[in-house]
Amino acid sequence: MKIESLDFIYMPSPDPAAELEWFAATLDAEIVFAIEAFGTRVAMVRPGSGPPILLAGHLAGERPVLVFRVASLDAAAAELEAAGADVSEEFGIPHGPIREIHAPGGHRLAIYELTRPGRAESLAGRRDF
Repeated sequence: MKIESLDFIYMPSPDPAAELEWFAATLDAEIVFAIEAFGTRVAMVRPGSGPPILLAGHLAGERPVLVFRVASLDAAAAELEAAGADVSEEFGIPHGPIREIHAPGGHRLAIYELTRPGRAESLAGRRDF
């Protein structure tokens, strides 16, 4: 399986609005968007040249989820499962279909296929909070 890139870091956030302001003020992070929908809040910040961080009010747990892009979600999931990995059922994020990988030690990983490349641009600049 070839991973194309680490595209997002999803971080559980009990208060995305407060954490968004902290990232902007303390780390001089760019605020990409802050949306409120489906009963939750999600904010994207870009603190530097690496992958953006998503502060997600709906994400349970203590650890972040590293989200990697692959060319084919089905092929990558099949390869991981053949190697013995526990891979979740498919669900969706704005950019395309995604599946979690249950890794040893409690690490949180996911793979996704970019099927809606314009979605990021459509959210840029949106500030619901």
